[in-house]
Amino acid sequence: MSPPNHTAVTEFILLGLTDDPVLQKALFGVFLVIYLITLAGNLGMIVLIRTNPHLQTPMYFFLSHLSFVDLCYSSNVTPNILHNFLSDRKTISYAGCFTQCLVFIALVITEFYLLASMALDRYVAICSPLLYSTRMSKDVCIFLVTVSYACGFFHGLSQALLTFHLSFCDSREINHFYCADPPLIMLACSDTYVKKMAMFVVAGLTLSSSLFIILLSYIFIVASILAIRSVEGRHKAFSTCGSHLTIVTLFYGTLFCMYLRPPTEKSVKESKIFAVFYSFLSPMLNPLIYSMRNKDVIQAMQQMIKRNFS
Repeated sequence: MSPPNHTAVTEFILLGLTDDPVLQKALFGVFLVIYLITLAGNLGMIVLIRTNPHLQTPMYFFLSHLSFVDLCYSSNVTPNILHNFLSDRKTISYAGCFTQCLVFIALVITEFYLLASMALDRYVAICSPLLYSTRMSKDVCIFLVTVSYACGFFHGLSQALLTFHLSFCDSREINHFYCADPPLIMLACSDTYVKKMAMFVVAGLTLSSSLFIILLSYIFIVASILAIRSVEGRHKAFSTCGSHLTIVTLFYGTLFCMYLRPPTEKSVKESKIFAVFYSFLSPMLNPLIYSMRNKDVIQAMQQMIKRNFS
């Protein structure tokens, strides 16, 4: 017999973070402030990089795309959760859930490879400074960014199609604040083996391959820095990598905890805590980390402020 037609599902119910009405209103204010800071920080970083001639380098080219991904990343989830905090009926349409799932996975994987591209850029800048302009030419940078977006979209689309090819049970309640893969799998009535295996393979492959590039790049970077005799030279070289390493640690750490575990009731509940971090806090912190730890960005911001006031 053919499985039940899952296209009969017209909407899902998102259980969110809490069912306490008072706490929901308080969280609305908190997440609204976080979202506004995220918008201002990432949009400001993009405009700053695009308009300042001193920031027209590969490192800031990748950073502008990282800010764009974080902007889309946060906007994919935040407006819906803000609406649900103030709404009695916390639903999302079938098409909306599919789109949210696709975009979320696509952006996560795109960010993996953008962070890997940024590690390669730092490796070439520190280990082969004389060949930097040749090896990290405009065409090479565009190619790396294009591959990152293409891989993200391909994997996002394939995973979303596998998820929504499943037949869902009578329950439409998703134990999350957005349409995530693990809680959706928990709702399925049909066999989820193929989907689970595909999720683990894609998550493991993208995490491990991008992280391998980052770790290998930094092994060569550290070896090259240790060969520098000047203490000031070492400090300067390390400072150019500090912001990137901080973001990599935060982003990969939470996602390892989220996706490299089988979807169970306990793991899904715990994953909501990690999801809050990489869905809301990480996109907000990334531009702050780069702006506070980077003299070029600080100087560019000061110049923009002076120019606007004058």
